Amino acid sequence: MKIISWNVNGIRAVARKGNLQEVFADVQPDLLCLQETKAHPDQLTATLRHPEGYFSYFSWAEKKGYSGVATFSRDDVASVRTDFTTGGFGDEGRILITDHDEFLLYNIYFPNGKASKERLSYKMDFYEACLTDAVAQVKDGRNVIICGDVNTAHTEIDLARPKENAKVSGFLPEERAWIDRLLDCGFVDTFRLFEQDGGHYSWWDLKSRARERNVGWRIDYFFVNDAFVNRISAATILADVYGSDHCPVCLELV
Repeated sequence: MKIISWNVNGIRAVARKGNLQEVFADVQPDLLCLQETKAHPDQLTATLRHPEGYFSYFSWAEKKGYSGVATFSRDDVASVRTDFTTGGFGDEGRILITDHDEFLLYNIYFPNGKASKERLSYKMDFYEACLTDAVAQVKDGRNVIICGDVNTAHTEIDLARPKENAKVSGFLPEERAWIDRLLDCGFVDTFRLFEQDGGHYSWWDLKSRARERNVGWRIDYFFVNDAFVNRISAATILADVYGSDHCPVCLELV
């Protein structure tokens, strides 16, 4: 099974460029999780709402043109949630939790904390709600895959310029500490199962043409609970896929 996660920075824009169709055709994912779709389903063409061979699920923000996530699955799912169990985080369209019987898939567009202290506080509250929800599911005997744009680089090797960004949201100590806590709770950063070196990024600033120089951040992840690690056969970054300021990341299961 192949699962792709991609912050597309606008599903309509990436479809107009043809890059989304290329991912469907070339990668042929069993599950495709998109973040920052920036669209309500009624703003999409029939082909985008229901790609051939896939079931589709959406969560969207009350504010049009903002946030939004979508999950496309070759098989129908047992259930769908668009908020954490603590509630109060569903109105921005950042959460899709789908039940695939052998695992729960959390497709999450985590908030960015750069805009203000209030948004950073919201981001940290969102983090806590996600962690509480996922840990509870694992304690109940479920396997959990968390994927998406986490909007934080974990360690210094996860961004090109750690010293310059030490006081910038996305690399603040409290944000990085949340990922530490996630790992301490029994989750695994799947990419690091296969690659220990730096220089591998999933987001680049388009304005400064940083992608051409590979001056980026690794902020898109797949985390799984420890008991599910033996199902992981590969975790990669598809840096040759364009169309967004992010590139897709891929998880493969046996």
